[in-house]
Amino acid sequence: MRKRFGSLKPNRRQLLLTGAVVATSTVAATETAFAGGYGSGDLAPWQGLTRAIATEATIRTVLQRNGLFMFGDSIGLQDGKALATRLAARTGDPIAVNNWSGRPTAPAVDALAEWAQRYGLPRRILMATGSNDIFTPPAVAAQVERVMDLVGGQRTVFWVNTQVARTRYGTATQLADQRNSAWINLQLSDAQRQHPNLRIVRWAEYLAAKPNRLTMYLREGIHTTVPAGQDARNELIVQAIAAAK
Repeated sequence: MRKRFGSLKPNRRQLLLTGAVVATSTVAATETAFAGGYGSGDLAPWQGLTRAIATEATIRTVLQRNGLFMFGDSIGLQDGKALATRLAARTGDPIAVNNWSGRPTAPAVDALAEWAQRYGLPRRILMATGSNDIFTPPAVAAQVERVMDLVGGQRTVFWVNTQVARTRYGTATQLADQRNSAWINLQLSDAQRQHPNLRIVRWAEYLAAKPNRLTMYLREGIHTTVPAGQDARNELIVQAIAAAK
């Protein structure tokens, strides 16, 4: 039987391969924390936080022009306008956004399902969600499957993977955040093997490729710096979309 990453903790080799920038001895120390939970704490209430949701007129225009729907969290909220400008300049594609600070993946998929039922879907969907799933990382696999079921095999899903290690907390929490980010990313990679229309935008690997990128492109270990990190992440997304046209 094929193992599903959603039910397994990532081992040390998998963690390092997904871009964890920590020493081997420190990774080993996190294993004892797994018995007590996931180590990143609890998800705070997010429903009252800032959001940016396209108007119905924008949604219908994007559908007519066969652009993209975007579902994201606070990173998408911060970077979405700059992404739309960059994408329009590069490919001419418009975006209708549904970005909500603090929102994990499950309610983002609920929003996708609502738009699908109410408006229909364009041929490309951008999922920029996952950072708020570090608190319950095993839940992501089922949500990825929900997305792929909703869009069907003829649409392309671009999914930005996750890098979280919140610097405002201590070392143990940062390590749990990193491990849980890797766990989320492993579930995405597992899903990609089953769904050829799922394209992963490998933000975590990009950050891990050079030692200075984590501090240059992230502030407080989550959100992009502006403009450097914002430009880097948005460029990865635009390149992935342009390559699939």
